[in-house]
Amino acid sequence: MITRPVRRIAQAAVVTTLVAGAVGVSHFDKSVTLSVDGKASTVHAFGSTVGDVLARQDIKLTSHDVVVPAPTAKVSDGQKIVVRYGRKLTVTVDGATREYWTTATSVEAALQELGIRADSAKLSTSRSMTLGRSGLALSVTTPKDVVVRVDGKNLAETTTSTTVGAALKELGVTFDSNDRVYPALSRPVTKGLKIAVARVSTATVKTTVPIAAPVSRKSDSSLFKGQSKVVQNGADGAKVATWRVTKVDGKVKSRKWLTSVVTQRPVTRVIAVGTKARPVATPPPPSAGNTSGAGINLSNAAMWDRIAQCESTGNWSINTGNGYYGGLQFDLQTWLGAGGGDFASRPDLASREEQITVANRVYADRGLSPWGCAHAA
Repeated sequence: MITRPVRRIAQAAVVTTLVAGAVGVSHFDKSVTLSVDGKASTVHAFGSTVGDVLARQDIKLTSHDVVVPAPTAKVSDGQKIVVRYGRKLTVTVDGATREYWTTATSVEAALQELGIRADSAKLSTSRSMTLGRSGLALSVTTPKDVVVRVDGKNLAETTTSTTVGAALKELGVTFDSNDRVYPALSRPVTKGLKIAVARVSTATVKTTVPIAAPVSRKSDSSLFKGQSKVVQNGADGAKVATWRVTKVDGKVKSRKWLTSVVTQRPVTRVIAVGTKARPVATPPPPSAGNTSGAGINLSNAAMWDRIAQCESTGNWSINTGNGYYGGLQFDLQTWLGAGGGDFASRPDLASREEQITVANRVYADRGLSPWGCAHAA
């Protein structure tokens, strides 16, 4: 049986223990403001360091995260703890790729934090896009000056497109599958790049082409050898040729023949060629009386008159300066070789009779082959 004084002592001890426990709990329980990526909340912390508080809130950190104060710092009641998670940002600027770590929570803020100047650049994502803890791959294309040669003009333009094809579309330069673009559409755009667009057109063209009249020669025994005459006049024909013509910027670059159709057949020109042998002229005896003057031979005079009419229109003293002289158009070599020098230094200075005499000498040796008008004989 417990006496009343003893009971009072025991009750006092219990009260003392409870009070002491309450004071201890009150000492370790701290009210802390915790800001994680800009979102603040008030938490009650039971621990002595920042790390204890974060562990209590199940916040796990990596080497790229930022904590203020440091995890080893002591925690006091009413303190503010700031946590900013690190985010991996892969940035490709004009084809060159680099990796960054940032605690920014938007693309715009990350670019500013990292010092990447992209004010006029084209981004693959919105600048206001939220940057999550998983990170982001971002492409940045800076403005570039290019020159576009098209339709005979040089256009100085600025583009943020990554390829030649995209740049032309951005600049409103149209082209079709036949046109040629240099460099290739897939070529990356670089500063100062020169782009050329060549307009290519193809058309079918028809042209009329003449067909030369063929010539046919046939033997004619009614004509002397060396004589000829046209027995049928010829006429050219015609055909229509079809071509595929390719032009580049208005200039013809190639022509490919496709077909041809004869629209008018040519008429053959027929020439009769003499085969009859000429009679051999027999010089008359000296007493025949057909000579006049020393050494003059007027045999075949009528024949020579006809040839002279054809050669020189019968002008026995003609000298046109073409190297042929007199009625029978001797050249000097033939004239002198046949003894024409017996009469004159040139045929046109000799008389008709003297020229006929020399002609008979040539005729006796070579026939009528030296004369173009032999057919007039």
